[in-house]
Amino acid sequence: MQRFDRYVLSQLVVVFGFFALVLVSVYWVNKAVTIFDQLVSDGHAVGVVAEFTALSLPAVVAMVLPLAAFAASVYVTNRMSSDSELTVVQATGYSPWRLARPVLIFGVLVALMLSTLTHVLVPKSLEQLRLRERELAASVTARLLRDGVFLHPIAGVTFYIRDITATGELRDVVLSDRRTEGREVTYTSERAYLIRDDEGPKMVMLSGMAQTLDMVERRLSTTNFTDLTYDVSGLITSSRPTKRRLNYMSTFELLADPVASAEEAKDKPGEALEEAHMRFQLPLLALVAALVGNAALMVGGFSRFGVTRQIVFAIVLLVAVKLVESAVTDPVRGDPRLWPLVYLPSLIGLLMVWALLRQAARPFRPRRARRGDPAEVAA
Repeated sequence: MQRFDRYVLSQLVVVFGFFALVLVSVYWVNKAVTIFDQLVSDGHAVGVVAEFTALSLPAVVAMVLPLAAFAASVYVTNRMSSDSELTVVQATGYSPWRLARPVLIFGVLVALMLSTLTHVLVPKSLEQLRLRERELAASVTARLLRDGVFLHPIAGVTFYIRDITATGELRDVVLSDRRTEGREVTYTSERAYLIRDDEGPKMVMLSGMAQTLDMVERRLSTTNFTDLTYDVSGLITSSRPTKRRLNYMSTFELLADPVASAEEAKDKPGEALEEAHMRFQLPLLALVAALVGNAALMVGGFSRFGVTRQIVFAIVLLVAVKLVESAVTDPVRGDPRLWPLVYLPSLIGLLMVWALLRQAARPFRPRRARRGDPAEVAA
């Protein structure tokens, strides 16, 4: 690789790292706030929140890398144009096609990085996240052992504990079960313990009373008990889905049998193929975004007034590519045979790059002054 290519590539990598860090931080903080609110409200520790936010990080990185590649390409090209570096290099005989070579290498590197994320890290992290969610769904301590708070673990059930001692004893427990239509049962006890056996977690209530209200006959009956065992497994596991989603599955699994994958996720076969091919399309989009940012700024050439219009033009082109991506999503999901349309945005983006670089490579030819033109007479 020549010295000029190494110089431009090093500039692109440094700026790309900065923009990627900023964008990932913004997206990740928004994601972490949602996860933090959900997990802490369920009584989980801070370590669990950190684990969940870390598992969600690969998907966030994959989302922002194309934008970071585009921003780095625009920024470096704009800076080199403002510092007249491009003008000097073009004076030595470098064409716009030659100047785009380090950007192409940079785009390929980003595409390879993004391919690793979309095909390996993102599905693995999301699958691990699903498994951890199932484990936490079965956690009795995190879901039920919260004193001084009225909990609603599932619809129709209210649970309250006044205090929890250091030995794990529950004091003044109230459990209201309204899941049976026309019947409401309220259990109260002075003391209770949570235990686990082979059939699942159970709560043993001591010195309490069960009040049964028949809503149809409007009759209340009470039963005092010395000890009562109540199965709480249904309060913990029934609210969490166990099926896999398409983005949890491997690319090979989606391509080998899209029908079975779609049935497992309760989706359409077109959605399974769209998910699989988007994992190839996203790295290509990162390459296209970097080339579009560079080619759009090469058209304008050097100007003392900057290249603001070219930057806006580059953003418009990238938005157009994303609009094409949105337009082909529904047809592909509706008809699996239309999966090649997934790559249409990248194809259109490459055609844009070719047209822009071809236009930039054309030599500037000033218009000849017509006879009798004041400019010609003055000359």
